[in-house]
Amino acid sequence: MSLMADLLGTIFERRYRAGVPDPRSLSELSEALLSSSGEGSGGALARALLDRYERADTAERAVWFSFLTDQLDLDIVELTARLVEYGESRDPTVYRSFMSVAEPPRQELIRRLNQVPGATARLVGLRADLLSQLPDWPALGRVDADIRHLFKSWFNRGFLVLRPITWESPAHILEKIIAYEAVHAIDRWSDLRARLEPSDRRCFAFFHPAMPDEPLIFVEVALTKGVPGSIQSLLAEDREQLAAADADTAVFYSISNCQAGLAGISFGNSLIKQVVRDLARDLPQLSRFVTLSPIPGLMKWVSEAKLNWPEDAENQRALAAHYLAAEKARAGRPRDPVARFHLGNGALIHQVHAAADLSENGLRQSGGVMVNYLYDLDRVSDNHEAFVSSGAVASSKEVSALARKGAPEPQRP
Repeated sequence: MSLMADLLGTIFERRYRAGVPDPRSLSELSEALLSSSGEGSGGALARALLDRYERADTAERAVWFSFLTDQLDLDIVELTARLVEYGESRDPTVYRSFMSVAEPPRQELIRRLNQVPGATARLVGLRADLLSQLPDWPALGRVDADIRHLFKSWFNRGFLVLRPITWESPAHILEKIIAYEAVHAIDRWSDLRARLEPSDRRCFAFFHPAMPDEPLIFVEVALTKGVPGSIQSLLAEDREQLAAADADTAVFYSISNCQAGLAGISFGNSLIKQVVRDLARDLPQLSRFVTLSPIPGLMKWVSEAKLNWPEDAENQRALAAHYLAAEKARAGRPRDPVARFHLGNGALIHQVHAAADLSENGLRQSGGVMVNYLYDLDRVSDNHEAFVSSGAVASSKEVSALARKGAPEPQRP
């Protein structure tokens, strides 16, 4: 079968190079790719399959996803038999035999698809399609688990490259920063220039060698004197620029994930810690590293808890502090996703500000309230360990007092 597959692959490769699309279905191409043993024929089949997928309509893709889910799944009977055999013998040869069936064939299919130039980015796009189907097709979670497993290895921190983004960066990279900005929209090129060119602004992004023109995640940084209390003042067009050497605080005010197909592959933790190290090295006078972060779940919680949103700033801050420090979701972790991220990185809740984001989105999500998370380099490790082991939320004395004040009164039955 392997020889026949290679011969057929050679024939179809010649047709492919001649500009004739491979007529086989996605499932047939998948089976041929898994059966091939030659590098040349495998590469041609991988290109043909990826091209066919990108030409396919929604219905054809659905058939293929079903094929991956059901036909390329684990062989439970064979897996169980080999596991029992290994449990009885603990023999290395038996262990290798067990491992050969311990991963579903679809994982090997994805590996083989990745052997051609440019395939990694195309597979990231494929996973984005798959994720969009998950809410209506839960069984696809098995396929996604396999792709995510591979992506965690392929996008390991050791492969990522941190690059500064400046106003002199290539235009195609700058266009993607505008497109991918997910926190504070960039409406014009002049807005982007104001975030990149001044001496008190920085931007850094992670790239992968297989996707050199696609940022994976980026962070925008403002160098300031003191801790800012609103995004309006931080991004004001008429603000007075600060010489980098005069700054004492680095403010991470926007972190944007760029690739929908890499959801669940964590880069933010490594990105912030690497940028903190680089800034501390280049600007040793910096004494504080903080965020100016949104609170995206605040108003939704207020609505679900049937609370009245306070009209005065002090009670808004208090209610927000309580939400951040005390309201829990799954596994006893903070309900707010941004809080989970920064607290899990070892930051602490430093200050809460009312009227800090008066944009339409800021008012809708958090009533205009924003929060500073402080990355205290002497306490990051301890804070992280306490959060992971017991769910302890680190916060300043000011925030702790606000949180106690903002605790809603128990509702009467």
